[in-house]
Amino acid sequence: MRELSGAGVPLVDLAPVVAEQPDPLLFATVSGAHLYGFPSQDSDVDLRGVHLLPAEALLGLREPQETRSRMWVRDGVEMDLVTHDLRKFVRLMLRRNGYVLEQLLSPLVVHTGSAHAELAALAPAVLTSNHAHHYRGFANTQTRLFEKTGELKPLLYAFRVLLTGVHLMRSGQVVADLPTLIALVNAPGYLPELIEAKASAEHGAADVDRVRVAADLEALHVVLDVAQEGAALPAEPDPSAYDALHDFVVRARLGK
Repeated sequence: MRELSGAGVPLVDLAPVVAEQPDPLLFATVSGAHLYGFPSQDSDVDLRGVHLLPAEALLGLREPQETRSRMWVRDGVEMDLVTHDLRKFVRLMLRRNGYVLEQLLSPLVVHTGSAHAELAALAPAVLTSNHAHHYRGFANTQTRLFEKTGELKPLLYAFRVLLTGVHLMRSGQVVADLPTLIALVNAPGYLPELIEAKASAEHGAADVDRVRVAADLEALHVVLDVAQEGAALPAEPDPSAYDALHDFVVRARLGK
């Protein structure tokens, strides 16, 4: 695996990160601000992925370590790695969790293989119109954080998740990059300026008209509601998705 550089991701040799994990990684991708298209000069690198516990770890008395989290500094860059065991990750996929789908489908790939490709190919079968609830809830959380702190970061997050939700409802495709979404969905014209402003400071204050911003966010909520009502996506995952994912988890665990 080579060094990763893209979407503003610092040029860091990530091969040792993969090699250091106690259990094999099926995949690892970059998430967070780099995936969303508005990293700052001091943004950390958020790595997300799936590890594969050995079968015996799930059969004994000890609780399996289904989620692992680690933060450290490598080559002067702050790293944040979170991985789930495959079974937990797949269960999250089946619970209208847009966050794990964005990780799975992230174009910023650190580590991959045939299992990653097969799992990504199964993702469309779990997409539903009810994923709008995930993005609506995430937007509400980030909006409250912005109202409390006045920081630009949660404001951009709020816009990003609403636009991701709208585009998903309209197209059935998961897109997390805010600059791309601005070109795909009718969005406030000042967003590129806010993205540029955040580049200089991860926790900088948002110099915005709060009344206008609140109105624009509310308008996007309405757009998301309408998009959900008209979505061609099913309300629940494809009935075959559960069986296909179950079979995939078993095969991956047994190394078949």
